[in-house]
Amino acid sequence: MHWNVGAVKITKIVELETVGSTRFILPQASKEEVQKLPWLVPRFATEEGRLKMSIHTLVVETPSRRIVVDTGLGNGKEGRNVPTWNMRNTPFLEIMAKAGFPPDSIDTVLCTHLHVDHVGWNTRLERGRWVPTFEKARYLFGRIEYEYWRDHSAEPDKAAIFHDSVKPIMDAGKADLVASDARICDEMTLIPTPGHSPGHMSVKIRCDGEEGLLTGDVAHHPCQMAHLDWSSTADSNPAQSTATRRDLFSRLADQPVLVIGGHFDGGHIKRDRDAFKFIVAGN
Repeated sequence: MHWNVGAVKITKIVELETVGSTRFILPQASKEEVQKLPWLVPRFATEEGRLKMSIHTLVVETPSRRIVVDTGLGNGKEGRNVPTWNMRNTPFLEIMAKAGFPPDSIDTVLCTHLHVDHVGWNTRLERGRWVPTFEKARYLFGRIEYEYWRDHSAEPDKAAIFHDSVKPIMDAGKADLVASDARICDEMTLIPTPGHSPGHMSVKIRCDGEEGLLTGDVAHHPCQMAHLDWSSTADSNPAQSTATRRDLFSRLADQPVLVIGGHFDGGHIKRDRDAFKFIVAGN
């Protein structure tokens, strides 16, 4: 699936799709509550109220750059809290290559934040060592985000993620630590959107008079547009994540801005009484 913002093309490469197994991340999104939001069906939920989500990578092609935004779960990783995220063995890189994006064609990797399902393909296992997957790319980590996880990864699962998917990039000299409002290229600028994680960032795209926003995990699912206070169990600061959603969605609502989530497809945000709803964008 792909979208365009002016001359910028955004392609979604799916690693994993789920239907209904999302209560561990959004416990308030019961089937009964989801069924009260009929605009979610069929793209974002089933008629029975089961949420649809994906773990995916977004490849952003600008006139001068080829940028991977977030890198999913990866293969061969251990120590993850979700059992099915351990020791995965999927043809994800082959799927990327068939879509026209072999790893050595990527010049930039940008992580909106450093959670497990956004950094996994940063590295691959080669002769017992974790090495950068995208050998020709510079990896961009938010400085606030990186320094937080560098200093707060004592829990076993956090330590595993940092040591197999983040630290090897630093050790290889491939990483640049950037400000949360850094300009990436002529068409792309970061904006700080903390709450899900301390240094979480979203990506603003402007090209040929059109605008887009890659939200990362500001919201895991469009149901959070209707219920701004439905914070993810993975949010480091639920009150801050709620405030970030309200502020960001208020600015985007009823504007011709393409919004693409870290776990859901692109669309446009519309005001709906004192909250919002999400309208799917055509391909």
